[in-house]
Amino acid sequence: MSESGIYLSITPLKISGLPLLCVKTSRQIPSEDEIIKAGKQLLETTPSWKQGKAYQHNTVKTFHRAKGPKDGTAWFGRVSEHTKEDATFDEFWSRLGENKAENEKEYIPEIKKVTLVKQISPTQSVWTLYYTFPPPVSPRVFTVVQTTWLSPDAPKTGIIVSIPVDLSDNAEYATKEEKGVKGRYVSVERLQELESGKVEWRMATSSTPGGKIPQFVADSSMASTISRDVAHFLEWLHANRAKTDASATPGDTAPAETGDTTAPEAPAAAATTTETPGPEA
Repeated sequence: MSESGIYLSITPLKISGLPLLCVKTSRQIPSEDEIIKAGKQLLETTPSWKQGKAYQHNTVKTFHRAKGPKDGTAWFGRVSEHTKEDATFDEFWSRLGENKAENEKEYIPEIKKVTLVKQISPTQSVWTLYYTFPPPVSPRVFTVVQTTWLSPDAPKTGIIVSIPVDLSDNAEYATKEEKGVKGRYVSVERLQELESGKVEWRMATSSTPGGKIPQFVADSSMASTISRDVAHFLEWLHANRAKTDASATPGDTAPAETGDTTAPEAPAAAATTTETPGPEA
């Protein structure tokens, strides 16, 4: 990660207008190339992380890395491989690499609202996401700058990096955030087409729910939480695929097969929060 010139962590970037500025260092937010490079370098280290449990009928494997000197919290990750029956690379990318926040709102039940704060470029934008949970957990607000990259060469590969952003120095942008406890997350996702024809979906995240939920409580459920994202995504994708098939063949009333998308673990929250209530929200 150090080779990229930036270090990915939950420490938020500060916005004081345009161009985007990192207030602490008076530098512009790293270029998209630097952000993507840092994301690639991080994911390349994940095979050496400590292996965790497997979820979703042993199809989603998890791993984690302890908090380092520059980390705000520990890192957690997952990896899964998918046949074309699950989703093709293009189906994954069109929903994760494009309009990511808006799509997450459709398949992650805790996300109630997403708002575009600023479109910086076709492949970089600032979004704020509003989550709600059963009492006594208070609503959470996560604001991130999302950067995407799609390889022009084979094999098909796409990267999505989300870095937390603090809007408090810009009154106009700050009004776009909902009221709630401020949480933070940094995440990197990679979609890659394998020689077998399958698609690998690999991700790593470090996060804090904020408020008074102890970090160890959040960490204890993170592996199952991020694994649930896979089931939620595929269930949503297959439901929409079935609707498309039904509209294309109005004479066919039989429901489309969607495969086994049963998700035995607790609800996912975009790998950013914990569903476990703390003593106070």
